Amino acid sequence: MESWQSQSRRSLTEVKDIPNHFNMSADDLFGVTQVFSMKITPYYLSLIQTVGDPLFKQVVPDCRELENHGLYEDPLAEDRDSPVPNIVHRYPDRCLFLISAECASYCRFCTRKRKVGDPVKINRNLIHEGVRYIREHKEIRDVILSGGDPLMLSDQRLESVLSEIRAIPHVEILRIGSRVPCFLPHRITPELVDMLRKYHPLYMNVHFNHPDEVTPLAMEALGRLANAGIPLGNQTVLLKGVNDDPMVMRRLMQKLLMARVRPYYIYQADMVFGTEHFRTTVRKGLDIIRKLRGWTSGLAVPHYVIDAPGGGGKIPLLPEYVQKITDDMVVLRNYRGQKFVYKQTDDVPQQKLVLEDGCY
Repeated sequence: MESWQSQSRRSLTEVKDIPNHFNMSADDLFGVTQVFSMKITPYYLSLIQTVGDPLFKQVVPDCRELENHGLYEDPLAEDRDSPVPNIVHRYPDRCLFLISAECASYCRFCTRKRKVGDPVKINRNLIHEGVRYIREHKEIRDVILSGGDPLMLSDQRLESVLSEIRAIPHVEILRIGSRVPCFLPHRITPELVDMLRKYHPLYMNVHFNHPDEVTPLAMEALGRLANAGIPLGNQTVLLKGVNDDPMVMRRLMQKLLMARVRPYYIYQADMVFGTEHFRTTVRKGLDIIRKLRGWTSGLAVPHYVIDAPGGGGKIPLLPEYVQKITDDMVVLRNYRGQKFVYKQTDDVPQQKLVLEDGCY
């Protein structure tokens, strides 16, 4: 198999080369890549079937990225919650540590468009400052390594970061967020996983958005990670024209479970400048969750969340399964829409509970 470095070097990075791969003009896309770079690995390029298919939309520039719909460069206010460069410290006991500016391929809907691909804005030379911040803040017990993509670092460079953080006594959990298993599964080498297994407890959240991304090669890479004892979760972004269909989402989650990846989050698309064409209604997301729960294994049902604009953190959203709560009873609706009554404790007077439709 081709090395991951060779795959990365051969990535499609120039808009002028798009017509060589797709029957389309790239004349109106040059301005887009002045705002946000393009990079598509040969592997991921090979998975695209037609212009405009779900995988094409995720990585090929679109002139709509230049439209202004009142969205934000930093919708999650990460820069506000960055006490030192490369660290985002929003939650009490955990922090995000940006250690790489580069991704295997660049998602057109990236929430960190303002930084990703720019080694000045995510500066690897500032890693030691981030480690020092974590060391000085004893409330931090969980560190999430992100970027860019941490797995685009060499094994040696990544291990130097992992070893420094693992040596901090109050850090209990290490996590890596990566889309490499999706975009560049060649990167998941035996040497990499042998190195990673030394830093347990280590978790990894991967990023797959469509069932066509869960290929045999991707499953092999995920299997290597799972065999190294690394618990795997998946974070999916709800995207119009990509996965905003209950059956597509159900199949994605089922394939992930077959690869030993637990569905973790479905994110409502962030309010990122230039991504309006990807955003769906929240009603669409709730409908997808409604058509997952009960219709497939509970293991295949992730949390549907909005990462609140302005830095409010992740807020879970659920369909309305609780219809009514009183001192006497809770009226519930199941996945088929049927209503049921759960009687409250005997702290309140017992009475016969009858719903209008005759359910008890």
